[in-house]
Amino acid sequence: MKYNKTINPDKVFFTSDTHFGHTNIIKYCDRPFNTTNEMDETLIRNWNSVVPQDGLVFHLGDFAFGDPAVYRPRLNGDIRFIIGNHDRDSEAYYYNAPKDAKPFLSYEDVRMVVINGQAIWLSHYAHRVWPKQGRKSWHLYGHSHNNLPDDKHSLSFDVGVDAHGFKPISFNEVVRIMGKKEFKTPEDHHGNNGN
Repeated sequence: MKYNKTINPDKVFFTSDTHFGHTNIIKYCDRPFNTTNEMDETLIRNWNSVVPQDGLVFHLGDFAFGDPAVYRPRLNGDIRFIIGNHDRDSEAYYYNAPKDAKPFLSYEDVRMVVINGQAIWLSHYAHRVWPKQGRKSWHLYGHSHNNLPDDKHSLSFDVGVDAHGFKPISFNEVVRIMGKKEFKTPEDHHGNNGN
């Protein structure tokens, strides 16, 4: 589905790996919080400081440990959800949440979107190749918690909170980051024919 005709690109955001309610993620990822509550409240405050009420957030997985209904109603904007490896509770929430709980608009394994004419492949996991890569589509991912070295020749990067000040990143910031990349055609048999 294309969003470039229905949403202002200035109101589109990406994020991943919020891990709301996950105490051990503070230790595993060396997050600068003393308690789970401090982490959760900071993530919510940061989210709402950048995402407007009428914004659209693509969340690339690992939303929360425990009931997403504790967190989702407190977050600005609509959320289109890409499934991560810790999202059993998010799946139940998507299928069973009452409308007033602000459920996710969609719940998918992966998704190709077009925003402001730019094709973007969304997945929880980093891919070495992805659809339309030879035509300069972008790939945004999470999961790696800012531990996967960036490839300056690949039009892809980690949009998780650990890589971006514990807040969602705007489409315009993605444009800025991709503009610094030195794209090289992927080395597969499709070349730049559109794979």
